[in-house]
Amino acid sequence: MTESNRRKPRLVADKRYPSKGRKPAATKRAAKPAGKKSAARKTAPRKTARKKTRRSSGGKGGGIFRRLFRWLWRLFWGVTWRIGAVAGLLLALAVGVVYTSLPDVDALLDGRAKGSVTLLDRDGKVFAWRGDQFGGVITADTVSPHLKNAVIATEDKRFYRHFGVSPRGVASAVRINLSEGRGPLSGHGGSTITQQTAKLLCLGVPYDPSAWESEAAYEADCRQGSLWRKAKEAVYAIAMEVKYSKDEILTIYLNRAFLGAGARGFEAASQRYFGISAAEVSPAEAAMLAGLLVAPSRYAPTNNLQRSQDRARLVVGLMEAQGYLSSAQASEARSRPAQLSEAAAARAGGYFADWVMASGPEFFTRNTTEDVVIRTTLDQRIQTSAEEALKFIFQEKVREGSKAQAAIVVMSADGAVRGMVGGRKTRVSGAFNRATQALRQTGSSFKPFVYATALELGYSPLDTVMDEPTCWDIAGSGQWCPKNYTHKFYGRVTLADALKNSLNIPAVKVADISGLDNVRTVASGFGLSSDLAEGLALALGASESTLIEMTGAYAGILNGGSAVEPYGLTELKLLGESDPVMVTTTGIGERVINEKAAKQLTWMMERVVSEGTGGRAKLPGWQVAGKTGTTQAARDAWFIGFTADYVAGVWMGYDDNTPLSGVTGGGLPAEIWKETMLRVTEGMTPTPLPMLEPDPPVRTAQPQQQRRKKQTGLDKAINNLLNNIFGN
Repeated sequence: MTESNRRKPRLVADKRYPSKGRKPAATKRAAKPAGKKSAARKTAPRKTARKKTRRSSGGKGGGIFRRLFRWLWRLFWGVTWRIGAVAGLLLALAVGVVYTSLPDVDALLDGRAKGSVTLLDRDGKVFAWRGDQFGGVITADTVSPHLKNAVIATEDKRFYRHFGVSPRGVASAVRINLSEGRGPLSGHGGSTITQQTAKLLCLGVPYDPSAWESEAAYEADCRQGSLWRKAKEAVYAIAMEVKYSKDEILTIYLNRAFLGAGARGFEAASQRYFGISAAEVSPAEAAMLAGLLVAPSRYAPTNNLQRSQDRARLVVGLMEAQGYLSSAQASEARSRPAQLSEAAAARAGGYFADWVMASGPEFFTRNTTEDVVIRTTLDQRIQTSAEEALKFIFQEKVREGSKAQAAIVVMSADGAVRGMVGGRKTRVSGAFNRATQALRQTGSSFKPFVYATALELGYSPLDTVMDEPTCWDIAGSGQWCPKNYTHKFYGRVTLADALKNSLNIPAVKVADISGLDNVRTVASGFGLSSDLAEGLALALGASESTLIEMTGAYAGILNGGSAVEPYGLTELKLLGESDPVMVTTTGIGERVINEKAAKQLTWMMERVVSEGTGGRAKLPGWQVAGKTGTTQAARDAWFIGFTADYVAGVWMGYDDNTPLSGVTGGGLPAEIWKETMLRVTEGMTPTPLPMLEPDPPVRTAQPQQQRRKKQTGLDKAINNLLNNIFGN
């Protein structure tokens, strides 16, 4: 017997686990000859046995879990692909619906509901903007390559590679938000430029004034970041990617983005901040403009230039890292950051611009639907003079921390306003304007209109009146006994001296003699349109007025007695049109007093400055006429005066009517006036005032000896007074 046919002894494992009547596999294999077919047949059952052994080796529990997992996977996959298919169909349908509603690109470039106003000074230079500026259409092809690259590097570096939505960008934004302790959708949104453009378009929903409280409320709704809004935004963005090319989408974005200071679109922003087209900006300027996108108001260079420059440096770094700038270009942009244009840096005439907007026709200013260009009377040199003068006085002569305010108006004799400061903060817009909006008691600055009435009625500046204790019975109030500021009385004085020294009793007497109705007629004729006091206190400035009204009224005295309507608009045009819509050449109106009376009043007011209470307003080499004014308890202090060329008015006080401490109209207001006019008249040739000195009264000559005998007692006092007035 061969070795293969011998019965092999059972293995230990075989002994441990009997075969239950079946012969061991080794016995079967030993009984047959080893051929190919036979070997194949023998191998197959062995593999099957091993597979069965492996399946059952995990036990019944493992197989159940495995089968359950397979079932769940098949269920999940079956549901998922069906949901995915349905979602895909719905997305395609939604995209298709939005696609059909999208207009041509040209219709989306200027989406402003209102127009803008560009204000030019008297020389035709831009000094202010109001409303939403557009500036004109730019495209991705015509804009500066530096600006195009800066926007892409800052907002969406994968712009030319995604389909409108960037899952990677969204995931990155969620990660950043969570790491910074915010909600997943709070803060960074991961929006692509296409999505941002969809938001700027408000997903195709136009502004309807009847449906929204304001345009600001409409825009706030467009910017909301709810999950549902994000989903609609994604659909709109994908539809845009299907409808438009990448450059067309970028063009819409470049024209619609808000960039602070009322600038809509990069062309308007470039002109607003740098005075050049967006096609001409340098890398540094492009970086500053692109940096505004994250927070336009916060990073606007007119708001905080240093903060805007710091933000621009970050953008330069992104441009360099993404290969848009070489190391040398980036270094140059960092070392020489963008600077504001002269007009943008000056931010001159904010109060003046607001006044022009408020006083001009509403449909061409505050609510214009067109782009308007307004030429004004503003002289930027005079405006700067007023701003510098106010700053100088408050720095040098007002205690630190004082809350006192001041306002200045400078105008020509025809009412053309050349400069206006409405408060101590000069670089503002939309602020409370104390020059045009604050109604304040005028005090003694009203007295010139009392004497103007008397002169118009034929009185002479050299006519006399008694300055003595006097009381008047006021119905319902009892006796009224006004006093002079000095608490002294000066006896018989001329009208000229009474005005020069701002005496109260003579002013009330002259008003009473001239007739209060006549005084009110003259005052209102000169432009004091506010309610004028009914009683005798009218003569002492108990009525309220604004600084611009008072300055305009004094301009009427300077121009020879004609009414003046202060004006700032000289020409209004629609952008792109050559013919003006309206033109203003003068503010002079009807005559109020005769020319002789006006010139004599000017002579009286010149003595106020040269000899009286307005001495601090003297200008070396110039004739100056003016009047001080201080109200009860010094709540208001005024000085209004003029040279032959300009009228300037100054008011000082507290917004809450707190009394001023140690301030009268002849003090700080007169000094502010002087500092303003020193700067205004610099380089000018002094021109004499148009004034007329009155003829002296005829006196009867007496022998010298006889006159000496009579110079005793009261006669001596009267003669001394006359000598003081008329000379020896």
